[in-house]
Amino acid sequence: MTTRIIVTGTDTGIGKTVFAAALAGALGAYYWKPIQAGLLEETDRQAVLRLSGLSEERLLPEAYRLKTPASPHLAAAIDGITIDPEALVLPNTDGSLVVEGAGGLLVPLTREVAYIDVIARWRAPVVLCARTTLGTINHSLLSIEALRTRGIPLLGVVFIGDESAESERIIVEMGHARRLGRLPYLAQLTGDMLRAAFALHFNIDDFLEESAG
Repeated sequence: MTTRIIVTGTDTGIGKTVFAAALAGALGAYYWKPIQAGLLEETDRQAVLRLSGLSEERLLPEAYRLKTPASPHLAAAIDGITIDPEALVLPNTDGSLVVEGAGGLLVPLTREVAYIDVIARWRAPVVLCARTTLGTINHSLLSIEALRTRGIPLLGVVFIGDESAESERIIVEMGHARRLGRLPYLAQLTGDMLRAAFALHFNIDDFLEESAG
């Protein structure tokens, strides 16, 4: 069974790279970050290599590597690079594929095209990562609505952070979405601890249902 899953988030810096590493490792999948903006610190691909337990061959090279840590449309302009959204095509792999977006769904890739427009073309199911902190209800429900408006299949919501039972409940109820689990903050973020946390808080079968293709 080959699974393709898009991991996106309600915002930037919420921990979706950490979750993508855990999911890709659990699936034994390939990982792809199409656009990396910011190269001075550890890139997301490097973080996934460190945390997932996957071999480097399973981590596909980025389509665009932008030096400036900013929205892709701005980072590309500063770097003198033109992003062609039509060139962003899901790679063919001999196994499952986890794709990580940049920032939130409406992050602009160009002045005309947002990331969600490319995701809609891919037609693969999305896992939405959401914070558990204040503000998450509004951001999460808006993201769910944006996905549904464009007919993008939502596999479910993953919460990241300390437990916030009421926020988690209202998001899945009002958003008519499935709660896939919650990844707590880890005192030490190592590959072993991340794999243990994923195994404890998630059911891998939930990511295989309705996502094969």
